[in-house]
Amino acid sequence: MSVTHESLPITETIRPNSLEEVMETLQTASQTGEAIYPVGGGTSLDYGCPARQPGTALQLTDLSKVIEYPAEDMTITVQAGMTIRELSNILAERGQQLPLDAPQADQATIGGVLATNTSGPRRFGFGTARDYLIGVQAVDGLGRIFSGGGRVVKNVAGYDFCKMLIGSLGTLGVITQVTFKLKPRSTRRTIVSCQIDDLEQLESVLASMIQSQTYPAALEFITGPKWSDLTDDENRLFAIFEGPDTDLEWMNQQVAQEWQQQGVHNITTLGAEEAENLFSRLTEFPADENTALTLKTNVVPSGITSMIQAARELDSKCSIQAHAGSGIANLIFDEFPAEGLSRSLTGFLRPATANHHGNVTVLRNPGGQEMTRQSVWGGLDHPFWMMDRIKQQFDPQNILNPERFVFA
Repeated sequence: MSVTHESLPITETIRPNSLEEVMETLQTASQTGEAIYPVGGGTSLDYGCPARQPGTALQLTDLSKVIEYPAEDMTITVQAGMTIRELSNILAERGQQLPLDAPQADQATIGGVLATNTSGPRRFGFGTARDYLIGVQAVDGLGRIFSGGGRVVKNVAGYDFCKMLIGSLGTLGVITQVTFKLKPRSTRRTIVSCQIDDLEQLESVLASMIQSQTYPAALEFITGPKWSDLTDDENRLFAIFEGPDTDLEWMNQQVAQEWQQQGVHNITTLGAEEAENLFSRLTEFPADENTALTLKTNVVPSGITSMIQAARELDSKCSIQAHAGSGIANLIFDEFPAEGLSRSLTGFLRPATANHHGNVTVLRNPGGQEMTRQSVWGGLDHPFWMMDRIKQQFDPQNILNPERFVFA
């Protein structure tokens, strides 16, 4: 099924089923100057600045094969159009996993997840895509194939294209094939929950987790009306653990004991079904479409409570999910800020993130108001000139996702 979306001015959709077709499409576009919009499952087309130049959607979902899977080496090479769900199912058969926790896994493709640098709750314990991608193949804006890394974990040949392409929103090249190193699949997951009275208590509990004898896969804090069906308390903190049954039993008891020493109330261990349902909710939260505005802030972990406070000052009714151990917060607003997007970010959130060495980006803005480069991506005082020079090397005709990223 071809993807169409009002945020992209797509005139036609091409669905290549070979690397050669991808190269041919980009070679032709580079000669004509036609815009090319790389598309996977279409789950993140709201992300980035609005596109204005009519062009072709290059949808890669037919490139979804397993190229090589030496399970004993804990690596896999696949085409980038494979969905996250399909990859997870393949790995599960061999007791392995790629713990990226992308929302809408049935639709989200591997290439799209890498291009947007998507991660979820377990980045605290397991890391991000940059920790797992060891090889990449892509096609640049001139239709030339290039690659970096390799199919073995210790391969360090060549420039680190892998890390450069992650988060580049498809503006440097169309990712066609990737190699990941893998993790053993966790046998079970448990979640310990507690009530948090205020942000001062949250900060104290999070600070105490640095000395904790447990090792959570995720520390998640939730508050706001989007979570009202889940808890009667205003604020909840969850410690998510994965591993063998004996380890989980001990960690559940240990973290409960540590939290009691912090004066925390209503500590409970969720049942298996309840834990899986909650984890799914936490993973899918930033993809909620019933929103006027969705933002993501990213600061050093010690600044997460300051970010939550700043979000509440902007809108006391906003719904928040904080990857509290990682310093990331997803903010959902049911109403667009009365003062406007630019003023709200400049006056409230950006100063707070700057104080904690971070940034804020727009994940979803269905109304499309005030979607400028500065409002979407933040202050433009960073060395974007260096990014521009790299862009010129890989896409001199500026045909790949023009205007959507930090490039002009």
